[in-house]
Amino acid sequence: MLKTQHLAGRDVTAQILNLSQPDRFRSKENRNKLVKACGNFIRMYRPHKSREDTVLFPALRTILKPKQVAELGDRMEEDEKKVLGDEGFEKSVDQVATIEKQLGIYELSQFTPKA
Repeated sequence: MLKTQHLAGRDVTAQILNLSQPDRFRSKENRNKLVKACGNFIRMYRPHKSREDTVLFPALRTILKPKQVAELGDRMEEDEKKVLGDEGFEKSVDQVATIEKQLGIYELSQFTPKA
């Protein structure tokens, strides 16, 4: 299921990137689709990441030697660079911030409960 979710996550990410393009973002219908796609991603990602952190990665450490875990981490980082480029993570963070600003959801204070 985690692998299936990775594929679904790539599809939803492509939708988000497509719908967040300035020429597409002007349409209210597309903005609504974008919000829905973001919600779908978040809904899937939260339990997915939790499962990886609490079940998958701890299990890997019980069946792999520390050197193998390190090698796997290195391979994952290499794959990240292939997909996202040399500035991969940092560039992606900047792209997400731009999209969040366009959607009006960048400022975390608006989601913080009043004390």
